[in-house]
Amino acid sequence: MTTESNSRSTLAVVSALLAAAVMALPAPAAAQAAAGDGVTFSRDIAPILQRSCQKCHRPEALAPMSLLTYDEVRPWARAIKNRTGLRDKPGVMPPWFIEKDVGIQAFKDDPSLSDEEIRLIATWADNGAPEGNPADLPPPLEFLGANEWEIGAPDLIVSTAPVEVPGDAPDWWGSIGEFDTGMNEDRYVAAMEYKERTESREGPGRSTVGGLFVFHHAIMDVVAPDPGGEQEVIRFGGWPTHEVGRNADFFDDEAGKLLKAGSKLRFDNVHLHANGAHTRARLDIGFKFHPHGYEPTLDMRGIAFGSGVDLDIEPMDPDQTVEAYFTLPQHLKMGVFEPHLHAPGVRMCLEAVYGSTVETLNCAGYDHSWVRVYNYEDHAAPLLPKGTILKLTGHFNNSPSNPNVIDPRNWSGSGQRSVDQMFINIMRGVYLTDEQFQDELAARRQVLGLTPGARVIGCPLCGAIDDEPAEAVGGQQQ
Repeated sequence: MTTESNSRSTLAVVSALLAAAVMALPAPAAAQAAAGDGVTFSRDIAPILQRSCQKCHRPEALAPMSLLTYDEVRPWARAIKNRTGLRDKPGVMPPWFIEKDVGIQAFKDDPSLSDEEIRLIATWADNGAPEGNPADLPPPLEFLGANEWEIGAPDLIVSTAPVEVPGDAPDWWGSIGEFDTGMNEDRYVAAMEYKERTESREGPGRSTVGGLFVFHHAIMDVVAPDPGGEQEVIRFGGWPTHEVGRNADFFDDEAGKLLKAGSKLRFDNVHLHANGAHTRARLDIGFKFHPHGYEPTLDMRGIAFGSGVDLDIEPMDPDQTVEAYFTLPQHLKMGVFEPHLHAPGVRMCLEAVYGSTVETLNCAGYDHSWVRVYNYEDHAAPLLPKGTILKLTGHFNNSPSNPNVIDPRNWSGSGQRSVDQMFINIMRGVYLTDEQFQDELAARRQVLGLTPGARVIGCPLCGAIDDEPAEAVGGQQQ
């Protein structure tokens, strides 16, 4: 590094420290008094932080600072205003990127902020971030410990062998092998969750979410005994993929996934990356089972579609789009929308075309540091007839205005590396027979109180008086 670079780096550090110190100073008494009858931390801001921020922003959690108390939050007031104000753009906090002005808005475990909550935070920060009356504080929450699971205590945990990644190692892709589940009976899985466990870490590391881990992704195949004596490999059969920042997966109550006796978990497609510290880590995969005797009534599928071989992302271009199409071979109740792009990716939209009806199901921003899985509420899950055409549009910013891109002067195409590109919607849902589809339509009408002719986003036949099943016009599944 040159002397000039060192000087610039030192100046940047000093400037950042001075800014943090100024931000940490108590607001002037006049400003506190002026805002005394307005928005306060204790009454207005603390409840928002509890619901949407403190799960990560607390000691021994993912985030770099704790936001549990006023003294902890006050120095970050301006930064909180700026990050929450990003709404659905890369860098927004909390990391939830569904656009609020288009498509379906009912999702499970949605931590995103309303327009009013964003306004309250901005007003509070602009008025000097007053504390208010501590008696107005809500009771503190109890959070899961670092080693606890979102799905609850797993019925089964399968661990991979540990991997070692030096702090400055190049990215690596490949297989880390098969691992026995120890299953001696068939069981249906209700939920599953991945956790990366750090066994040792030496060195400074990096102060980002990705800097806490070495597994970028790990695709899980299930290898099960076959009655014919051969091994059966089930891939993309609804089993989730591990990715940095991914939340836990809860399957449809009527569509549990079968994990057979004698099964093994195979990881042939794993991406490891350095995080600045010499790290030894493994993956733990937790499974929550349905009760004995449970039998699924619906057929859950993983359906990944997009463009994986012909991406052409030009250098120094902030506004590029790519499209892909998929025709449903059967009726579908879609439970999950999961955009997957790489560093230049900033947005993905999913549309449904049925006859003359064209609807945007959802648009979501994208940040490669946080892979979000969007689980629809049951009453809002898209209910699409066979023959529906799904249109996927990806938006890419390969320019200096995108901080996730290492060097926007470079062209890039499809590939596994983070500097290569991907454009995939990793959906999950259940395929329905004609009878099941009609039953779902009837149940949806009853739950929503629909009248004939009503329009419902994601359910083009919900308002139809005569629900004749559509003919399949083709498609593919994985």
